[in-house]
Amino acid sequence: MAGIDSLAERVGGLRGKRVLVRSDLNVPLDGAPPDLRITDDGRIRASVPTIKALADAGARVVVAAHLGRPKGEPDPRYSLAPVAARLGELLGAPVAFATDTVGDSARATVDGLSDGKVAVLENVRFNAGETSKDDAERGAFADQLAELADAFVSDGFGVVHRKQASVYDIALRLPHAMGKLVETELAVMRRLTEDPERPYVVVLGGSKVSDKLGVIDNLLGKADKLLIGGGMVFTFLKAQGHEVGRSLLEEDQLDICREYLARAEQSGVEIVLPTDIVVDTTFPSGDSSPSPRVVPASQIPADCLGLDIGPDSAAAFAAALVGAKTVFWNGPMGVFEVDAFADGTRAVAEALTKVDGLSVVGGGDSAAAVRTLGFDESAFGHISTGGGASLEYLEGKELPGIKVLED
Repeated sequence: MAGIDSLAERVGGLRGKRVLVRSDLNVPLDGAPPDLRITDDGRIRASVPTIKALADAGARVVVAAHLGRPKGEPDPRYSLAPVAARLGELLGAPVAFATDTVGDSARATVDGLSDGKVAVLENVRFNAGETSKDDAERGAFADQLAELADAFVSDGFGVVHRKQASVYDIALRLPHAMGKLVETELAVMRRLTEDPERPYVVVLGGSKVSDKLGVIDNLLGKADKLLIGGGMVFTFLKAQGHEVGRSLLEEDQLDICREYLARAEQSGVEIVLPTDIVVDTTFPSGDSSPSPRVVPASQIPADCLGLDIGPDSAAAFAAALVGAKTVFWNGPMGVFEVDAFADGTRAVAEALTKVDGLSVVGGGDSAAAVRTLGFDESAFGHISTGGGASLEYLEGKELPGIKVLED
């Protein structure tokens, strides 16, 4: 798969060339238009090296990205305008902003770029063709995007598992290459799946077992230990015969959880489940103060719901990571946004910073937790920008946005 240097050779140098970069700038915003505030700029910072390298090579860089889930039409709540402003701050240079994606503003903005300058197009998902399941509709939008560029660089790892116009179809229409971020992410994913250094420990959390089924299935033959917390753990606890009160539960996944527990025992993979749980009678909200208490995982009261792993479990999870040479973590251990239910996630993150080997934070809520809880990002081996993409890679699935780059 070609990188930026190879792309430069194929198109006769990058200076003066219009290069469309598909970045992942899907950052969380707070507030309401026009006063939207970025609460975590991690993905924007991760996009800078590729954009800067292209600009330094004299390319006219046109950045395409999405934010949120608009319904295929403009929605000011999901405008990339604040993202473009922040990108300019990080680059230390003005970044032009087109108020549409392929319309008059986009064409005028791209036409106005000089060598080494950068522009951001408005949210690609303001166009129904971006996410359409119809190949022709998606292709028509990709044709319009392709008119704005001479070459394409794929650098949004968080979307490479999607067959979308600005990820997949555009690469069929332009000379293309992989950006620095995607190259780095894939190199890390390979280290997790191709002969990982052992002991290899995987920590899974988040809300639903169903979101992680493929990962668990694939890693039962690869990992040495599997630590399970977060909302998904209650389906495992129920599968063991424990009552879980009002905790999150996927009844339709009980049999498969029993199967995974049995397979793990047969294959020698150690599955570690919490022995204590932090519970409350209500889910935390701004209308009430939390009243957390710790109960045994096997004795969750009928009127309570589990919101974090307990202190004994947090210590056990941290201890299970001691000596690990490869660790992959995806999904918080509890409702980390609320201090009363953040200790389990904090303990896992702290343990990862002490791993003498490769420690990977698998994007999404895990990456947000690391930043929210104030950890130094450099203390981790790698913080992925793509939660869904990294999970699908670990499942062994083909990623359309990567496959299309193979020449």
